[in-house]
Amino acid sequence: MNALGELVELRAMRPGDADALWRWNHDPEVMRYMWEGYPQTPESVAKRLAERPRNSYGDTLFGVESRKDGKLIGLIALHGAEPETGTAELDIYLGEKDYWGQGYATDAMRTACRYGFNKMRLHRIWLTVVVGNEAAHHVYQKIGFVDEGRLRQAFRRDGVWMDAYLMGLLAGELR
Repeated sequence: MNALGELVELRAMRPGDADALWRWNHDPEVMRYMWEGYPQTPESVAKRLAERPRNSYGDTLFGVESRKDGKLIGLIALHGAEPETGTAELDIYLGEKDYWGQGYATDAMRTACRYGFNKMRLHRIWLTVVVGNEAAHHVYQKIGFVDEGRLRQAFRRDGVWMDAYLMGLLAGELR
């Protein structure tokens, strides 16, 4: 079941999405504030997507597709969810830079959080964002996430350790 926002549709990732995912993961600008992992071939990314278990309560991965033109522009995930705790971690990134700064990330976040609260019956969604990634921090605050703490030297880029904000959103706080 897909989730519809105003600008985006969230849908299950497909093996055919591997080329875009590989391209995004090898773009230093896209990955600036994200853990890059280790270099992979396009074939290994396609294999990983093909062998990925289907979405479940504990691990849901969506492709973020533009409703305007049907193009896959990023991904968003709710993972680590357990019915006993009603909590999940959210990860997002938009890999298509032509869609940055136009409200797509905000709409994808709102849509994923609505899905988490309404369909999954979550009580709390949390995330981390690297201090210095002001654009993402602003989007998260705009939809209702609040700073709950600061993780010291939680992220390393180019030999420099950076702090990260721990942010949370409770059911009923989504704006």
